[in-house]
Amino acid sequence: MPRLRIDEADGLTVADITHIRFSALPATATVRDVRAWFEESASRRLAFVADGERYLGSLTPADVADDADSDRPAVEVAQDGPIVSPDAPATIGRDLALLSESRRVPVVDGEGRLLGVVAVTGDLQSFCGTGS
Repeated sequence: MPRLRIDEADGLTVADITHIRFSALPATATVRDVRAWFEESASRRLAFVADGERYLGSLTPADVADDADSDRPAVEVAQDGPIVSPDAPATIGRDLALLSESRRVPVVDGEGRLLGVVAVTGDLQSFCGTGS
């Protein structure tokens, strides 16, 4: 099955387009840890900080660029939003991802649990993590 195209989001929910294979950095991560995490892969555009399953915030490479060697807790630098609920219409998740410089938006449920990410491919045509 091919990746789901972003123009096929009508009638779906965010849960249908959520990329569930993701990694989150622990609440104890430092800015230095986040910078190293980004450097491991050029495809990483948004880092999540979580305390177990509880979402604490996100960081982009630009958020940590000036603090390359900082031992400051990443959670102090992490941004609050936007986030999207898994029950929201997929078109909302798509639009939030497209408005974001990272082309990603965290999927967080009503309990504050990080469930995944809505991610749009670099060509802005499909959702990452959908299809096979």
